[in-house]
Order: sequence, then structure tokens, then C-alpha cells
Amino acid sequence: MLRNILSLALMTSLMLFITSAVAEQKQQVGNYDIHYMALGSTFITPAIAKTYGIERSQYNGIINITVLDTSQQGNPAVAVEISGIANNLLDARMDLNFKEIREGDAIYYIAQVPYRDDQEINFTIAVKHGNKLNTALKFKQKFYVD
Repeated sequence: MLRNILSLALMTSLMLFITSAVAEQKQQVGNYDIHYMALGSTFITPAIAKTYGIERSQYNGIINITVLDTSQQGNPAVAVEISGIANNLLDARMDLNFKEIREGDAIYYIAQVPYRDDQEINFTIAVKHGNKLNTALKFKQKFYVD
């Protein structure tokens, strides 16, 4: 239990650090804020990777999505239906398999995506929350091998 709490704290700290280091990545749709980020898996520690079943590799990226309900006090995270695809500039397509992670009040979704050095990947993520939210999030991320 303590190990999970420490892992969550480390993961959250990492996400906050990385998010503040780059421009905030968010799409606002009605009363929902969809926060997203993509980063190389080597940015997370081996302990966190093991806890969440993430393969750390210089050729493996992580997509992290969370949806917040801004109409509620404290902007709580909400559970959503999520699916997505990733494709590179040569149009090689890969389905993203998101895993829901719940830790306390936090709910977020992670998926892994392989990449090569200096490769830009386009993401299309479908996000649905009942009949209140049904949208497609589109963004691109350039990955580098470290």
C-alpha cells in the first residue's frame, strides 16, 4: 500500500514537472477539460514502470490522458470510454490500448506507443463520457531516442 502511494506520488510529481516544463496540453469541451501528454518511457523510474506495467525503453512512448469535470466543485476526474490510434508520417497505423488507473480520486488512462528516433506521431483519441461528452482529441508529438 505504501509502495503504491509512493509510486503514485512519484508519477504525479513527474507529470506535474513535465507538464510545467512544456506548455499545458489541454482541450476544453463543454464542462470538461481533457489533459493529455506524450513522453518517452525513460522519463519514468523503473519502480513506477513496474507498478503500472509500463515497458521502459528508449523506443517506447507513453500517452497519458485525464478528464476533469469543471462543472463540479474541485474539478474531479471522471471515468470515460477511451480509444485511439497513432500513426506516423508514413501512415503506419497502430491501435492504442489504454489502461485505466485509479488512485484515490485520480483517474487517468495510459497507453504505450513504439517509435523510432526523431519520429513524429499523430494521435487521434476518442473520448466519451455518457451522453455528456463525445469528442475526438487530435495532437502530434515528436519523439527522440535518448
